[in-house]
Amino acid sequence: MPLLARSVLTPLHIDVRRGAVADLGAILADGRISSGGDVAVVVGPGQGAQIAELIRPSLRSADVFTVSGGTLDAADDLGGKLRARSYDAVVGIGGGKTIDVAKYAATRRGLPMVSVATSLANDGIASPVASLITDGIKGSYGVHIPIGVIVDLDFVESGPDRHNRAGIGDVISNISALADWELSRQVRGEPVDGLAASLSRAGAEAVLNHPGDMSDDAFVTVLAEALISSGLAMAVDGTSRPCSGGCHEIMHAVDSLFPGTASHGELAGLGALFCTWLRGDLRRFGEMSACLARHNLPRLPAEVALTDDQFIEAVQFAPRTRPDRYTILEHLALSPTETRDRLADYAGAIRDQLG
Repeated sequence: MPLLARSVLTPLHIDVRRGAVADLGAILADGRISSGGDVAVVVGPGQGAQIAELIRPSLRSADVFTVSGGTLDAADDLGGKLRARSYDAVVGIGGGKTIDVAKYAATRRGLPMVSVATSLANDGIASPVASLITDGIKGSYGVHIPIGVIVDLDFVESGPDRHNRAGIGDVISNISALADWELSRQVRGEPVDGLAASLSRAGAEAVLNHPGDMSDDAFVTVLAEALISSGLAMAVDGTSRPCSGGCHEIMHAVDSLFPGTASHGELAGLGALFCTWLRGDLRRFGEMSACLARHNLPRLPAEVALTDDQFIEAVQFAPRTRPDRYTILEHLALSPTETRDRLADYAGAIRDQLG
């Protein structure tokens, strides 16, 4: 992956609470982001249009654009529309696909971007990465980190529960990604940025150890802040390394080989748990497995509609998704037969926990 944009390391405004959207118009028009409310508001097919209507009275000169699909073509098309007039900023309102399209188009136009998340499915709400589909394959593109991040818990609560729970898997995967980063430091001498690692780890540990669930505002706030911290970690380091290791290699492999199987966060959590088992860290494995189970997130291939053979194929393919990355998968270089044996042991360990 190319180096990510590092020009803005911290958002100008972070707001995670109920009713945050009610103040969005004032935030955008108070001069810190836009002097006169000349912003491009990008919405998706979900709750974005509803939020756009809420803020329209205070942003009379804003233009609203609807995007869908999360594709590179959609982002390029939006970029073309942004050239039609002069904007102070781009506001992306919606889920991950909408925000990624807005981030990419804003970066290509050299405009600051504000992220207004209506779901907590993954760390894209504040990351310097846009995941976009081109020719049926999802690719990662370096973009500028949002200058503002707003999460309204009212809109998150009204969204699909499964989407929001998936963000837990994405945050928990940081633990495995950091272990892979340390492995690469030991084996290949890859430098580890301490601040980036700390931001990534702090959010993951907070979610891992919190006793609440998605019905608890305190837990949802911790999850939102952890996802934002992940984005900041990537911005600080200039790569996705603090939050992406073998876990995300497996996730990208499943996306490539068996598209539509499960969400980013669900697959990242599953991949992280399997990589932690491969690493032989039984303490971490137990903690992560218990957390994923507590939040009804998948831990076995069958729980994301994959057969064992398909999961083994994905694990074998995974290193090709990030050829420059060194993780436990590259370190062990397991054969298909060895992967099958490790998967059987892994599944047995999870069944023992259930028993």
